[in-house]
Amino acid sequence: MIFAHPWLLLLLLLLPVLAWLKGRRGAPPAFVYSSVQLVRAMQNIHRSRFGGFLGSLRWLALAIFILALAQPRLMKSTTEVKASGIDIVAALDLSGSMTTGDYIVNGQQVSRIDMAKPVLEKFIEGRPNDRIGLVVFAAQAFIATPLTLDHEYLLENVDRLGIGTINSDATAIGDGIMTALNRLSDLKAKSKIIVLMTDGGNNSGKIDPATAAEAAKALGVKIYTIGLGNADIVRQMGLPPGYLPDEETLQKIADKTGGKYYRADNAEKFKKIYDEIDKLEKTEASVKKYTQFTELFPWFVAAGLAALLIEFVLAQTAFRRLP
Repeated sequence: MIFAHPWLLLLLLLLPVLAWLKGRRGAPPAFVYSSVQLVRAMQNIHRSRFGGFLGSLRWLALAIFILALAQPRLMKSTTEVKASGIDIVAALDLSGSMTTGDYIVNGQQVSRIDMAKPVLEKFIEGRPNDRIGLVVFAAQAFIATPLTLDHEYLLENVDRLGIGTINSDATAIGDGIMTALNRLSDLKAKSKIIVLMTDGGNNSGKIDPATAAEAAKALGVKIYTIGLGNADIVRQMGLPPGYLPDEETLQKIADKTGGKYYRADNAEKFKKIYDEIDKLEKTEASVKKYTQFTELFPWFVAAGLAALLIEFVLAQTAFRRLP
C-alpha cells in the first residue's frame, strides 16, 4: 500500500499535541456545588474510565480521516520497465475452417484454433517486455486488444476468443493486415512486426493482401506469415483446397516486407515457428508502463465514520454523562 499524498500524514503528529492541550484544560464539570463539603462523602469515588474510552474513539476517527486524506491505494504493477523496443501485433484467423481438426497431439486430433491459441499464448509469455496487441479477422477484421504491456489482460482476451466470436464465413487477410497496421503506424518503436496466422486464402474484405503488404513495407513493418493446416489429413477428410492456406500469397507478403513465411503443417513445426520468430526479433529500449491502483479512500472514510458513530451511540446510552 502507498499514499498519493504522503506529506498529509504529518498531520498525525498534531494529534498528540492537541490531546495534551485538551487534557491541560481539563474536562468541563458534570456538577457544580457551592461547597465541596456537600460531596465530602463521595471523595473516594474515582473517575470512570469510560469517558477516556469515548475520547479515544474520537481521536481514532480523526487519525483515520487523516489517513484517508493522504489517499491510500494498492499498487498492482511497477511504473517503469526495460522493454525490448519491439511492438508486435498478432493477427489471428477466426474463419470457420479454423475448426478443422488436422493437427495430431498425443495421438488426438486438435483443431487449428485450439492449436494456435496456446502457441500464441506461449509466445506472449516469452516476451514480457514487448508491447503486444491482438487483431482477429474472418469476414471482417477487428481489434481484440490494443498494444499493451499488460500481458495478463492480453492472455485473457486470447483465451476468450473462439470461432463464431465474429462473422466466420470468409477470410479477409488484407483487412486483417491493414487493421494491424493502423495500430502500429503512429508508434515510435525501433521495430514493428505483424505475426499473421491463417489457414486459407483471401476471399473477403475491401483491401487486397498485396496492397496491404505494400503499405506495411512503406511503414517499415515486417510481416511474418504462418500457414496452418495439414494437407494430407485435409485430403483424407475429403475437404476442398480452400481448407489449405494460399502459400503463394503468404510468401509474397512476407518477402515484400522483409519478414518470413512459415508452413505449420504439424504440431511440432508449429511450436518451433514462434521460437524462431522470438530469436529473430531482438532489440532493447526503455518505455513507460502504466500502473493500476485500487483506491482505499472510501474504506478509510467508512472506518472513521464508524468510529464516530460508535462513540456517539455509547455516549448517549451505556456511557451517558450527567447531567
